[in-house]
Amino acid sequence: MKRKIVTIDEEKCNGCGLCVNACHEGALRLIDGKAKLISESYCDGLGDCLPKCPTGAITIREMEAAPYNEEAVKKNMIAKNVQNTQDATENKLPCGCPGSRVKMLKKEDNSKMQHFHLKEQSQLAQWPCQLKLVPANAAFLADAHLLIAADCTAYAYAGIHNDFMRNRVTLIGCPKLDNIDYTDKLTDILKFNNIKSITVLKMEVPCCNGIANAAREALIASGKMIPWNVVTISTEGDIIED
Repeated sequence: MKRKIVTIDEEKCNGCGLCVNACHEGALRLIDGKAKLISESYCDGLGDCLPKCPTGAITIREMEAAPYNEEAVKKNMIAKNVQNTQDATENKLPCGCPGSRVKMLKKEDNSKMQHFHLKEQSQLAQWPCQLKLVPANAAFLADAHLLIAADCTAYAYAGIHNDFMRNRVTLIGCPKLDNIDYTDKLTDILKFNNIKSITVLKMEVPCCNGIANAAREALIASGKMIPWNVVTISTEGDIIED
C-alpha cells in the first residue's frame, strides 16, 4: 500500500539521536552512529522526528510501504523501555554518543584535609545533566530529589553547588535556546521514578518561566503531587524569590 513514511539520508545524518527521542513509535534507532528506520510498520508518517533533525537528513515521502501496525508499535515500545532500563543499569550508550553515557560521579571526602585552601568540589552527582539527554528511566533518578535548573543560574549564582545541587540530581536546560517543551520529558521522569521533591531554579527573565511551567504541568500530567518549589535568581546573582 502507498502511504507517507520517513526516509533518512545517511550521508547527512550526524548521529545526534534527536530524531530517535522524538519518535513516539520507536521506529528509529541509532545503528553504527546513524539513524535508521527499523520497521516501516512502526512509522506513522506524521513526522514528529522531522523538525528535530539539525542536518535535514530526514524527509517524508509517499511510497509503497507496510501498513502502520499500532499493536506492533506498542510491543516495540515496551521492549524499548526494557532495553533502555538495561542500558542505564549496564552503563551502555543507548544513543551512541559518549556525552550521553549515564553514570554516577564519585566525590572525594575533603572533610579531614588540613589545607588552608581546599579545592572547591563540584556537587554534580550524575551524568548526563542536560535535561534533553537524561533517560527518563536512568538509575540515578530512583528516589531522587531533583534540581531543575535553568543553565544561566549556574553563572549568576555563585553558591549553586553547595546551596542547591548538594544531595540532589541536577537537570539543566534553557527553555528559550533549547527550543523544546520539557513537559513530556519531565512527565515521564515523574511517572517512571519515585521522585521525592523538585526544586526549580530559574532566572528572573520572563523566558525562564518556561522551565517552571514545564515542571508544574508535568506534576499535573503525572498525577503526582510531590513537594516542589521555585527559586528565582536575579541577574545580579541574588535570590529574589524563594
